[in-house]
Amino acid sequence: MESSTTPGGRTRRETTRQKLYEAAVTLIAEQGFSATTVDEIAERAGVAKGTVYYNFASKSVLFEELLRHGVGLLAASLREAAERTAREGGSKVDALDAMVHAGLVFIDRYPSFTQLYVAELWRTNRAWQSTLMVVRQEVVAVVEGVLREGVENGEFSEEIDVQLTAAALVGMVLVAALDWQAFQPERSLDDVHSALSRLLQGRVSGRR
Repeated sequence: MESSTTPGGRTRRETTRQKLYEAAVTLIAEQGFSATTVDEIAERAGVAKGTVYYNFASKSVLFEELLRHGVGLLAASLREAAERTAREGGSKVDALDAMVHAGLVFIDRYPSFTQLYVAELWRTNRAWQSTLMVVRQEVVAVVEGVLREGVENGEFSEEIDVQLTAAALVGMVLVAALDWQAFQPERSLDDVHSALSRLLQGRVSGRR
C-alpha cells in the first residue's frame, strides 16, 4: 500500500515522508532538535509513531534526510532559474539576479526550514555535520557554475574569487531574507529582491 500512487502523482510513501518533513521542520524550528520527540512529530504529521520509524531509522536520520530534501529543493530552484535565463538569452548577471529571486521565493515559502538550516550551519557537534557540508556545497556549486561561466566568457573579471563570491551571494540572500521576515515583514518580496538586485548589479557586475 505504501508504494501506491496518490492523485497528485506521488507515492503514498513520498506523501507520508513529506508530511513528516513538514512536521519535523516546524517543531524543531519552534523548540529545538533535542526537545522535539518522535511522538510529537508523528502527532503533528497525523500518523502513527511506528510510521516514523518505518520511513526513518531514527529522529537524527529524519533530520538528516530533511536537510537533504530541503536543500535539494533550493538547489533545484536556483538551477532552474539560471537555466531559464540562459534559454531566454540573458547574461550571467541576469542569471545571478534570477537566482537571487528564486532564493527569496524559496525562503518565503519555507521560512522554518531556512531558519533551521542557517542555525545548523553554525553548530559543530552534530552527527549530521558532514551531510550539512555536502548539501551546503550543493547550493553554492550552482552559483559557482554561473560565476565561472561569466569569467570564462569575459563578463566577470578573472580576479573574482569564485568560491568565496558564490558563498557570499548565497549567504547574502539567506541572511537578508531572514532579516526581512523577522524585522521588516512589511516589505514585499519584490521590494527585497530589488534591493539585493541593485547590490548585485553594482558589486558583481562592476556596473555603476
